[in-house]
Amino acid sequence: MNTPFNAPTRNTKIPVTILTGFLGAGKTTLLNYILKENHGRKIAVIENEFGEVGIDGDLVLSSETEEIYEMVNGCVCCTAEVREDLVRIVRELVARPVRLDHILIETSGLADPYPVAQSFFINDPIADEVELDAIVTMVDAKHIAQHLEDLQLDGVDNQAVDQIVCADRIVINKVDLVSPDEVQILRGKIRGLNATADLVTSTHAQIDLTKILGIGAFECTQKLMEIGADQHDHHDHDHHAEHSIEEQDHQHDPSVSSVGIAVDGAVNLIAFHRWISELRSSQADNLYRMKGVLAVANEDQRYVLQGVHSLVEFRASTAWGTEPRSSKIVFIGRDLDRAALNQGFAACLAG
Repeated sequence: MNTPFNAPTRNTKIPVTILTGFLGAGKTTLLNYILKENHGRKIAVIENEFGEVGIDGDLVLSSETEEIYEMVNGCVCCTAEVREDLVRIVRELVARPVRLDHILIETSGLADPYPVAQSFFINDPIADEVELDAIVTMVDAKHIAQHLEDLQLDGVDNQAVDQIVCADRIVINKVDLVSPDEVQILRGKIRGLNATADLVTSTHAQIDLTKILGIGAFECTQKLMEIGADQHDHHDHDHHAEHSIEEQDHQHDPSVSSVGIAVDGAVNLIAFHRWISELRSSQADNLYRMKGVLAVANEDQRYVLQGVHSLVEFRASTAWGTEPRSSKIVFIGRDLDRAALNQGFAACLAG
């Protein structure tokens, strides 16, 4: 008697995309683009910030079909406690009665995606419910080269390299800010670190979402988990596939830090603009990233600050609602002078 043939069961696991990229690559811009697009998917977004003050949750647009979860208690790649918090949030999402179509995890700009990805290979029942779809790395075409060649990161992980090495798909963003020849040179640099990831280009993070969501790189990523230790050892890493989630550590460049400032109140628009302009010209090399959501005196709208090195945008955004008006700003960079930044910001507050 022939054994009956059983068709393969339908894969019902929820795909998880890890969105990574060095500071200012355009991850939040991409998230907002996804939230605005009419893609028909119910997506949960989990954000992890490097800093003392949560900003990204205020920068991401609200949506009826997406939910935002913010993790600000540490970098998700650095400590077991934070990774366990990530897994806990995913468990809660899976347990909800309305099934999600996709989970998107945005790491901080200083995160190594390798241990984050391994969170989905731990011996946990959650692995029966979700699967890693892909690691998508965004690259800032204007500024990434200087970070890839940053000799001051010797001895500790170069996060910009980590993020490219681990990627299944790489989005070269902001190509409008560089020449076609510069894009080609950058492609060569990226290929020297990752020979297999598909490369796509974008301006303002506008991209065909089928190129980054549901691309099914799970098997390739699983293979990376198995052989990744060898590749990472080549880059002076100390992550190994056989380590448990509790055993892994990740060391950031100790000279890179964040300064977060949050106050209840508004800033003087002219004074703040003058101060940011001074910072942009005097600390462009060391000040990797600045971002903020601010109340401005005598203005009904929020003001949003986005800065990457010397490129800075400060513009009016949505109107304040009934919530208290407040101002939050985060600086990320090398050898930051915390006292000077706090003093400079305080001088901008409206009397």
